[in-house]
Amino acid sequence: MSILGLLLLFYAGFLWLKGGAALRQNKVNLKPRDRVPRVAILIAARDESKVIGDLLKSIRQQTVKVKPQDVYVIVEAMDDPTVKICKQHQHSVILREDVSKQRKGYALDEAVRQILAKGEHYNAYFVFDADNILTKNYLAEMLKIYAEGYEIATGYRNSKNGNANVIAAVSSLTFSMINVMSNRKRAAHGANIIFSGTGYYIAGDLIEEWQGWPFVSLTEDYELSLYATLHGLSTYYNEEAVFFDEQPTRYRQTVAQRVRWIKGYFSARKKYIPLIRVKKHGDNYGSLVKEKIGVRPAIFAILGVVAIMIGTVIELCMMGKALDILAAIPVILAGVYVILMLVTVEMIKREKLDLTTETKIKAILFNPLYLVTYIPCAIKALLKKHVGWTKIEHGD
Repeated sequence: MSILGLLLLFYAGFLWLKGGAALRQNKVNLKPRDRVPRVAILIAARDESKVIGDLLKSIRQQTVKVKPQDVYVIVEAMDDPTVKICKQHQHSVILREDVSKQRKGYALDEAVRQILAKGEHYNAYFVFDADNILTKNYLAEMLKIYAEGYEIATGYRNSKNGNANVIAAVSSLTFSMINVMSNRKRAAHGANIIFSGTGYYIAGDLIEEWQGWPFVSLTEDYELSLYATLHGLSTYYNEEAVFFDEQPTRYRQTVAQRVRWIKGYFSARKKYIPLIRVKKHGDNYGSLVKEKIGVRPAIFAILGVVAIMIGTVIELCMMGKALDILAAIPVILAGVYVILMLVTVEMIKREKLDLTTETKIKAILFNPLYLVTYIPCAIKALLKKHVGWTKIEHGD
């Protein structure tokens, strides 16, 4: 069993290296744009009156100005206090027609369809959550990427409440694994990036081609990522365009959030990976290979560690050293903990998160345990047939 565990760890490493090597084979073909784009901003904002004011203020303070009416705030009821705040600043309010579909993707789809029905034409659609805040040069930096010809791009997701407690801090680090430790490398090689959350734009011609917003799964951001990879769309991760996002501060909220992510991840892969497997290799060959691999390196690494632990227990029992099991298992677990702690240190070093020294120390100590809890979250997500969209209260 221990040998099996070592083989699984070896295979996990092989897949990880294979994915990294494949990325270097990407090519990106861009058509620069010289026209000043007309921009629309979409904000899904159900009962978000506590936080949306800060986002709208940050939009008004942009170095690149957006007309107030080109900011579209999506609500579910006209008596939502969010509506009054938006009207004070002359922003457009879109009332949802079918609130039975409780997913962000459906809200965005209704908004886009209503905008297109009015005959409006935008060169780029930006998507934000109501709790986001933009740095003053966010749009200017993103429009530089648009001018280079990229069809979809995201900015750098920072945390506005990372110091609230250790839960918020380690939740912020989740996106370090996606952005700083993955998207940074992908962007450097012209590969398709992974979108997480909001803070991105999509070229208007794509929206008009779709005649709506086709990504309505539990994780519409990851579905968008797979779609872009499948169709060879040019995507980019721009660290110079910084926006802030509010993280959950309660562990139970992170469980609900991660169960949804994991369920949505595998649902999206079930739909797209069979299509990616038969896709003829093109300029984004590395991206296709990388997405076929997915999180298998992590899964095989976990299985390898478990197999080694089981093998160690069996071997000690066969040797008549059952009492040594009590010492062996803690040693293995301690080794895993130290490795994850070192990974956390590396993430914090690479990140731009404005965390205090005290918060960083707490995150380094707690994040290994937090990462391990992805295992029960994954089991819950795979066993649970119906996973809904649980709203996280902002501005508490």
